[in-house]
Amino acid sequence: MSGRGAGPNGRGTIVVVDGFGSAARLVEAFGAAGYNCVRVQSTVDVPEHYLRELDLGHYLANVVHHGDLGVTLGALAVHRPRAVVAGAEQGVELADALAEAAGLEGNGTALSYARRTKDAQAAAVAQAGLATARQLTVRNADQLADWHRGLGGRVVVKPVRSARNDGVSFCDTPDEAVAAYLRVRSAVNDFGLRNEGVVAQEYLRGTEFVVNTVGWDGRHRVTDAWRYSKININGVRDRINGILSLPPADPRWAELRHYSFAVLDALGIRYGAAHLEIVLTDDGPRLVEVGARLCGSDVARYAVLATGESQTDRVAQAYADSEKFLADVHAPYRRDAHAAMAFLASPVEGRLRSYPLLDQVEQLESYRGRSVKVSPGQMLRRTVDDSSEPLSIGLAHADAITVEKDFQTLCYLDGHGFYELEETPHG
Repeated sequence: MSGRGAGPNGRGTIVVVDGFGSAARLVEAFGAAGYNCVRVQSTVDVPEHYLRELDLGHYLANVVHHGDLGVTLGALAVHRPRAVVAGAEQGVELADALAEAAGLEGNGTALSYARRTKDAQAAAVAQAGLATARQLTVRNADQLADWHRGLGGRVVVKPVRSARNDGVSFCDTPDEAVAAYLRVRSAVNDFGLRNEGVVAQEYLRGTEFVVNTVGWDGRHRVTDAWRYSKININGVRDRINGILSLPPADPRWAELRHYSFAVLDALGIRYGAAHLEIVLTDDGPRLVEVGARLCGSDVARYAVLATGESQTDRVAQAYADSEKFLADVHAPYRRDAHAAMAFLASPVEGRLRSYPLLDQVEQLESYRGRSVKVSPGQMLRRTVDDSSEPLSIGLAHADAITVEKDFQTLCYLDGHGFYELEETPHG
């Protein structure tokens, strides 16, 4: 594949690898900038959790990758791509390889493995001189138990490759850590692949934040930043029940920005979107993990309401007009407002009849919309992970106190009374 610019229909073409989830908004943004998009599917089978939101209607074509880079490049050649970007997490490495082989702007393949693999990622960041959590790449149960006893306290056990909170366990004792390791090491993850390894990391105490960025040629912009809200519920520790926007005026924002840019440099993320999760401990920021792709959960929609922009808009701008992107790469957000998303958690399960308190939610002053994953008539699961989340609520307002108040009201409403189940026949 050589050359760049217009495809056969005269419009520029962008290749989106694994255009699932939030990538739908990315395709819309490229379309508004005058580009067609071609989707590359990195695996023959689409991961099950993406099937319900799979929509190829916005794509010019769909190319399934069967493992041969040359064949996939050949199939894309007719479209003369201007760029290759990753849509979902599992597409990061293939996007890097396609861009590099085609001679297009990209992050290269030298650090692709570290960008996708949690233990290698933390090691690369530490090697760059940045503070990170202590960790262990687990080889066997005895090694893990000895390491946990030596470290003391709580540890986090998780697959070296996963997304969202898939396979993540918080463990207070070596026995709990070993049990988590045995569960995770051979489990099938959200991508439909068997886990290839397990990492244990020290539990970071502090407030966790999200920093979303877009870069071009190593110069980065923070498009939006958020503070996580967490609760212990349904036997799950530190379940994320919401995010609240973090404005640049907050003194923590600048520290997070500085650390985030250093992490991106350490991992060779020079182009496109990145999604960082960072804990501010008493000793300073520590990386949880970073994805070289868009933030999920439709955060971009609420980022626009808070800041006037989002990763999707800025990614499209960077590839369509890099000079314009770089001209205000360090400028403040265009809008100074506030937003939040609440991720509700059902304490019950059964066939859902209704959300009886939803009308109270819609009356909140900052209410801006909802995303329903479980509708009346469908089976409702007790929420223990992201895949069993019944719905999310979006809030936005010019006043931070109003958003905070409405978010706390949502937390109060969510519970047993929020979910009405159909009666189960007896006898």
